Amino acid sequence: MKDSLKHEYILASASPRRKQLLKEMGLRFKIIPSSIKEVADPTLSPSQLVRKLAWQKAADIAQRFRGKKYIVIGADTIVVRKGEILGKPRDPRHARQILHKLSDSVHFVYTGVAVIDAVTDQKIIAYEKTRVKMKKLSREEIKYHSGRHLDKAGAYAVQEEKDAFIERIDGCYYNVVGLPRNLLKGMLKKINSKSKRQ
Repeated sequence: MKDSLKHEYILASASPRRKQLLKEMGLRFKIIPSSIKEVADPTLSPSQLVRKLAWQKAADIAQRFRGKKYIVIGADTIVVRKGEILGKPRDPRHARQILHKLSDSVHFVYTGVAVIDAVTDQKIIAYEKTRVKMKKLSREEIKYHSGRHLDKAGAYAVQEEKDAFIERIDGCYYNVVGLPRNLLKGMLKKINSKSKRQ
């Protein structure tokens, strides 16, 4: 992705998957994880929740660099099955419970993305939603996978060969990985355009 304004970017996340996706987009960026506490507000819809958390993460870092030429990227991903929000597992036992619920069923992955220009305080917030069908997992498979992805919403990583139990994805594959690339590209293009007009 060509950056005509020579902005530097900050990824407000320690996720290795998001780091890799930004590298593949050709961006120059630093990693400074946000320290905000992620609270799942039950009054919000899934799309509202991920947008709010993504904005909070990006805003947390952007205020530290106010006036400097950085664009901060915040993101938050959740998995939703039958209206129940499934975030990151607390421990392997919780991961087993999550995988048992997802086994042989359809769920939806939501990722909220927020980008903030630290110079102008311009911000853009959006989200992506992807439908995912998981195959039926045996008890042994659930046990094996339960301790592998405690840092990942839904307790699985679609991009890993060992996690090849997703039957179908309708929508953005990269959203399931943790960062919808095409959505982000459009947001960065728009915020760079706004910055250029300042």
